[in-house]
Amino acid sequence: MSERSGTARPSTARGRLTERRFSPRRIARVALGVFLLAAGISHWTLLRQAFQAQVPPWLPLDPDFVVLASGVVEMLLGLALLAVGLRPLRRFAVPLGWLVALFFVLVFPGNISQLVVQIQSEGAGSATGLWVRLIFQPLLVLWALWSTAAWAWLVWWRAQRRAEAV
Repeated sequence: MSERSGTARPSTARGRLTERRFSPRRIARVALGVFLLAAGISHWTLLRQAFQAQVPPWLPLDPDFVVLASGVVEMLLGLALLAVGLRPLRRFAVPLGWLVALFFVLVFPGNISQLVVQIQSEGAGSATGLWVRLIFQPLLVLWALWSTAAWAWLVWWRAQRRAEAV
């Protein structure tokens, strides 16, 4: 119980996951981790040139550097999402969820730029494909927040703030 409001603090409030072995949240987190790991690897291998075409022309960095660096970040985030289910690392789940969501927000301008400039690349070879990618990006943010319990923590935190204001 929280001292001020008398409401029970969810186990996720301190950034800890309490999941059943095959809970939907765990499955979603592992799937997102595998997705990010595979995407990161593809930045270094098969789709390297396609990703270079997606780097916005206004970005003052070498496109190859941006692709390789974002690939490393995606691989690390993917591995972290897979590892955060281990008992000693569960307390990092909520901050990791916010970090993954932030990453998806930071790459969003690249998706907008690609749509505006109409850069064609594998996986998004048409304007429709580019729109689908653009729409899917906010869903990735929500996926990251929900699968790591960061969204539940935010709801709990806001309820605590409201209770303290009363």
